[in-house]
Amino acid sequence: MTETVDDLSIEYSENGQLLVKQLDKEVLTKGAWSTIMYRYQDWDKRNEEYGKEKYTIRRYQKRNGEYKLKSKFNISSADQALGVIEILQKWITDGENNVGKDSQQK
Repeated sequence: MTETVDDLSIEYSENGQLLVKQLDKEVLTKGAWSTIMYRYQDWDKRNEEYGKEKYTIRRYQKRNGEYKLKSKFNISSADQALGVIEILQKWITDGENNVGKDSQQK
């Protein structure tokens, strides 16, 4: 049972083998709904080593004192992560440049 955001993890083991290794974790929001970003690697059974770094954003809801996973978005590569960053930066810059323009046009 996971009662605090600090206890949440995506690490996963089977038969003594760590299949999902969590490398880092950043809590974006806390509360009844919490958002957490993780950096992780999956175990590659064929090559017997961990694969490339991946990233995931997960939303948890706290109900009855316990956090439950409600949604997730997986980012499968550094290239995809950089694409998301680039688009968000563009949108944020565009939004900042357009603040107040609607009220000025009236």
